[in-house]
Amino acid sequence: MATSRAARLAPVVEMAEKVERAAVQRLGHFQGQVRLAETKLMELERFRSDYQQQWINNGSKGVSGQWLMNYQRFLNQLETAVGQQQKSLAWHENNLKTARSAWQQAYARVEGLRKLVQRYIDEARMLEDKREQRLLDELSQRLPRHDAL
Repeated sequence: MATSRAARLAPVVEMAEKVERAAVQRLGHFQGQVRLAETKLMELERFRSDYQQQWINNGSKGVSGQWLMNYQRFLNQLETAVGQQQKSLAWHENNLKTARSAWQQAYARVEGLRKLVQRYIDEARMLEDKREQRLLDELSQRLPRHDAL
């Protein structure tokens, strides 16, 4: 009887495992998106730093007003791009956090179901062992005894 309870749960466990696998894939996707966003942000910040270094190098030699205006305009664009990339990274990190939470819930559900199935299997095995022991006890009581002479 307990084995049949475990067998009846098999499709439920399969469905839960399917959900958990999908959650793992989604988690992996968002981890990749976060890494990509981090890389883009680092590249933008490095480019901004290099561009600011140009000011230090060229500014000490003297620059034209036009060069300074172009520099400021481009630096402002870089600052905007860095800010947007920081927002993008935060958005991807939030998606990753949500995906991680969903995976943890799916994993916990699968593990709970597996433990329940194992408990049902163990109960069935114990009941079967008790049944066999009763049969053996009954058989041993029915057999004629050969007492030592």
